[in-house]
Amino acid sequence: MSLKQKITEDMKAAMRTGDTKQRDTIRLLQAAIKQREVDERIVLDDAAVIAVIEKMLKQRKDSITQYEAAQRLDLANIEKEEVAILSAYMPQALSDSEIDALITEAISETNAVSMQDMGKVMAILKPKLAGRADMGKVSALIKDKIST
Repeated sequence: MSLKQKITEDMKAAMRTGDTKQRDTIRLLQAAIKQREVDERIVLDDAAVIAVIEKMLKQRKDSITQYEAAQRLDLANIEKEEVAILSAYMPQALSDSEIDALITEAISETNAVSMQDMGKVMAILKPKLAGRADMGKVSALIKDKIST
């Protein structure tokens, strides 16, 4: 079953059980997926759906930060619930040691020795780590390894 099919099935289940929070969050996700499909005139595969979910998660995390700074904990809690629902569709996250091993492998594969080679390393890692690691954190780890 593809990720889009799973999302549709979860939507139906949420409607049957009357779980309005999950239903509404899944509707937002489906709308974002459909919007991207219409804009680009393509049918999204699982990797592209994960990219949509990642974008939505990032937006929600940014909103949580802003709401908490403004002392709007009620709105922050709503966003946190949406993050929990959306996170269920993400692939299993990699451990720090697995990420470190992939970074080391990519650096040796590209013979990266300076910061100018960072793009080559990221190009190799991005498909392997999509949805499974925070790319900002990965970027910082690569910088540390290349600069030392």
